Amino acid sequence: MTIHEKMMKIQTTLKAPKNLRNSFGGYMYRNAEGILEAVKPLLEEQKLAMYITDDVIAVGDRVYVKATVKVQDIETEASVVTTALAREALNKKGMDDSQITGTASSYARKYALNGIFLLDDTKDADTDENQKERKARADKQTDDNNAEAIRGMKISKIKQDTLLSLCDEMAFDINKILTSYHHKDISEITEGEYQYIVANKDKANVRKIWS
Repeated sequence: MTIHEKMMKIQTTLKAPKNLRNSFGGYMYRNAEGILEAVKPLLEEQKLAMYITDDVIAVGDRVYVKATVKVQDIETEASVVTTALAREALNKKGMDDSQITGTASSYARKYALNGIFLLDDTKDADTDENQKERKARADKQTDDNNAEAIRGMKISKIKQDTLLSLCDEMAFDINKILTSYHHKDISEITEGEYQYIVANKDKANVRKIWS
């Protein structure tokens, strides 16, 4: 058999069960180690050897791990190769640099093995750790969106009066403040603009513009 026939045999018979449970999302998934455990006997049957290597690639300020999986026929030396990339997290709480790289390597190897052995992980979610990270990002985005919405709201009558008192105290011209924000009336001042005015009232350049 050619190497492609041998690979087809493995691809059609390989069973790599999803034997790990994601407690966060309540589903099962597989990892690179599980795939390797399942495929090693099949490789031996077909007289194929497999090699896995990692390379670290920097793209801008982000770091990726590139996993290369090579399967070689020990009888003919013919081979097939596939690669996959996984990005290192910028930071992971409680993990040092080597652990972060190791996590990225595990994902890159899993994706490369999925590709060469035609394992479908499209319905798989990732591990607990990745799910928590995704949720944290989603929660942060929600918080950011909420904060942005608040910053765009018009200030209350109480804050309008507070701003007028601040102008008297700092000798600011309220009309200059309104003009700088392209407003015609103090009721048009937003929460974000109000917070900026209060936070920067003592800065010399601000006082020069608004006095």
